[in-house]
Amino acid sequence: MKSILITGGASGIGAGIAERFSEAGYAIAVFDRNAAGADEMARRLKKSGGPAISIHGDVSEPADAERAVAQTITAFGSLDVLVNNAGIEIVGTVASLSVEDWDRLLGVNLRGAFLLSKFAIPRMKPGSSVVNISSVHAFASYADNAAYDSSKAGLLGLTRAMALDHGPSGIRVNAVCPGYIQTPMLDKWLDSVPDREGTMREVLRSHPLGRIGTPRDIAEAVFFLCSDAASFVNGTFLVVDGAMTVSGK
Repeated sequence: MKSILITGGASGIGAGIAERFSEAGYAIAVFDRNAAGADEMARRLKKSGGPAISIHGDVSEPADAERAVAQTITAFGSLDVLVNNAGIEIVGTVASLSVEDWDRLLGVNLRGAFLLSKFAIPRMKPGSSVVNISSVHAFASYADNAAYDSSKAGLLGLTRAMALDHGPSGIRVNAVCPGYIQTPMLDKWLDSVPDREGTMREVLRSHPLGRIGTPRDIAEAVFFLCSDAASFVNGTFLVVDGAMTVSGK
């Protein structure tokens, strides 16, 4: 049985990925700083019949990252897929952001992916995969998102470097770039704007498909990249945004 470690796996995109891979027979390690959420997600997966564990910790802390990898391998015997999904968003320009907020966001979004990969890759076998969850923010910047845009663009650079360095060991590394996805992070942003309903109408108008994405949409993209169907896909990114960015929005 193959296993997968998902950071930020307690909710949103991470939870969707956990559910998709569990359905495919993977053993799931849910790593999240939200201990109660991680525990509940693992309980749900086990109730559905699949092996699952919860791991509590901070992806930006080396000891927690190393422990997450070790616990996954101890529980399941191997680590076949790592998904670096954990992410936070803090709005602000380079002038308005505090140094502490910049460091905190980059610590989770970029340093976290580095740390998990650092400890996981030496213990992964040929045929394994790493998927970094970037964003359309990697190449389409938005106002007041200096740190978030930087972190997501950095993930694409990290993806390319890892693919180049570890491809010879048979480990593929790719990224998925979601657009607007129905998640708690999106709800938090909508709650912060003056006109939630009007803003949502504008968001929908920017999508040629007439809807925003779901965690399942991203989970299917991740599953494809980790499957044999993508055995020659390495060092690239898959945009999953309903054509929002190509529409010029």
